[in-house]
Amino acid sequence: MSDYRFERNAANRLVPTEVCGRKLAPYKGIGQHRPTGRKEAPPIPTSIDYPADGNKVVGDLGTALKLCGLRNGMTLSTHHHFRNGDMVANMLFDIAAEMGMRDLVWFPSASFPCHEPILRHLDSGVVNRVEGSLNGPLGEYASRGKMKGLGVLRSHGGRVRAIHDGDVHIDIAVIAAPSADKFGNANGVTGPSACGPLGYAVADSQYADKVIVVTDNLVRFPCVPIHIPGSLVDHVVRVPKIGEPEKIASGTTKLTLDPERLRIAEMTARFVKDAGLLHDDFLFQAGAGGISLAFAKYLGEIIKSEGLKVSAIGGGSTSHLVQMLDDGIAEYLMDGQAFDMKAVESLRDNPKHFAVNPDIFYNYHSKGMMASMFDVIVLGATEIDVNFNANVVTHSDGKLLHGIGGWQNSLFAKCTILSIPSYRNKFPILVDDVTTLVGPGELVDAVVTERGIAINPGRKDLMDATRGSGLPIRPIEEIKLEVENLLGGKPAKPRFTDEPVAVVEWVDGTILDTVWKLED
Repeated sequence: MSDYRFERNAANRLVPTEVCGRKLAPYKGIGQHRPTGRKEAPPIPTSIDYPADGNKVVGDLGTALKLCGLRNGMTLSTHHHFRNGDMVANMLFDIAAEMGMRDLVWFPSASFPCHEPILRHLDSGVVNRVEGSLNGPLGEYASRGKMKGLGVLRSHGGRVRAIHDGDVHIDIAVIAAPSADKFGNANGVTGPSACGPLGYAVADSQYADKVIVVTDNLVRFPCVPIHIPGSLVDHVVRVPKIGEPEKIASGTTKLTLDPERLRIAEMTARFVKDAGLLHDDFLFQAGAGGISLAFAKYLGEIIKSEGLKVSAIGGGSTSHLVQMLDDGIAEYLMDGQAFDMKAVESLRDNPKHFAVNPDIFYNYHSKGMMASMFDVIVLGATEIDVNFNANVVTHSDGKLLHGIGGWQNSLFAKCTILSIPSYRNKFPILVDDVTTLVGPGELVDAVVTERGIAINPGRKDLMDATRGSGLPIRPIEEIKLEVENLLGGKPAKPRFTDEPVAVVEWVDGTILDTVWKLED
C-alpha cells in the first residue's frame, strides 16, 4: 500500500499513521482522546516594524506576499464567506505561480467550484495539496489520485482546533475583507461586496505568522464595526473586486420546493414537537440545505402556535431565520456565516443578530462547545448506514464532492436529526456500510425520510415519547430494504485502489477514515 503505514482504528477503518509528515493518532472512540500540551502561539511582533502613521497599504498582493517572505512549501490560508463567489484564492495562487513558488499548501476554510482554476496550479506543482474541503472539480481531481500530497478533511471546528493545537501552522493568511481601513481593521458587513461575518478568518488572523487583508472597499479610518482588528494585520491591499456576493447563495442553500422534500421537512418539525423537545429556552440550528431550511420554516410555525419564544437560533443565517428573529419567534440569531443578502443586512443592522466564530461554536478542544447546548440540530447526509453512521464527503460512487463544514461538530447536539430523501438519482441513501465514515452512528439520533422516521435504538427516550404520535416510526433496515426493492437492488460498490488520497479527521484530531483513489 504505497509508502504509508496503516492501522485499524476504533471504528474498524484502515487509516494511515502519518499524514503530511505528522504522526496522528487513529480514532479511539467518542470522548476517548484527551489532548496534552499547550496551545500554539504566533511569533511576538513589535510595532517598531510597522508604520507609525498606521498606514499598512501596499501597492498589490504580489508586493504584500514578498514583504511577508513567501517561500516554497509555505501554508497559505483563505476563508470561504463568499462561497462560490470568492475571487481572492484564485488571485492568490495565480500570483504565487508568477513568483515561481512550488509545493505550497492551501488551507482554506472551504473550497467551491469557483476554485477550479487552482487545478492548474496543482498540476504544475505550485500547490502540493489542499488541507480543507474538496468540493466539485477539486474533489473529482483528488479522487482520481492526481493531487501530489494527501488531502486532509476537517470540520469547521476541527480546522480551528488544528490551528490552535499547532497541527497546522499558517505562514500567511490572506483575508478577503469587504471593508478595511489603512491600519487593517476590517469587517464583512459594509461595502459593495458585503458577505456577512468573517468568523472563519478569526483564528487565521490570530495564529498566522503574517496576515494580509485584501479589500475592494478601502475606507477612512476607523473601519467599524471591527471583525478583524488591524493590530493583527501586516499589510493591506486594495484590488478592484474580492468577490461576488450574489453567488453566496447556491442550489444547496435555497429552500426546497420539491413536495417530497417538503414532506420530510414537515415530518421533522412534527417529530421535534411530538418528541417533547420544545420548551421556552429551546435552542436549535438548521443546516443550509433545502430540507433544513424548510424544516426551520415549519418549526417556526409550530413554535408560534405553541406560544413559545426560542432562546436563540444558530446559523449559517438565511432570510428564513432572519424572519423568525424579526417575527419575535427567537430572541437572538447567532451567525457563523451568511447564506444570502438579507442575512448580511440583518447582521449589519440588528444588534440581536450577531456573529460568532467556530472556536466558540465548534472547537472540541475548548472549555465547552456551544453546539452541545443545542436541543436540536437538523442536518443532511450523502449516505447513512444501518448503524446510523453517516457520510457527507463522498457519494456511493466514492467521489469526493463535499466538505464537512460544521456537520461533525453539530452531531454533539442533544438531538441530532438527519433529514434526507431515501434516494437521489436512483441511488439509495440508506446503505449497509457508508463509503466514507464522517460521523459515528452513536451521535445520530434520528433519520427522517419521506418513507418514515428511523430512531437510533440507543434513544429509547425518543421512541417512548413518539409512541402513539401517529408519526411513521420504522426500523432503519426496513426503510432501506423498501428502497432497494423499489430501485432494483443495492447500489454497486465503488472500486478503489489501495492508494489513499485524503483522510477524514474526527473533531479531536484523530483519524476517522481514509478516502481511497478510485480505479480508472
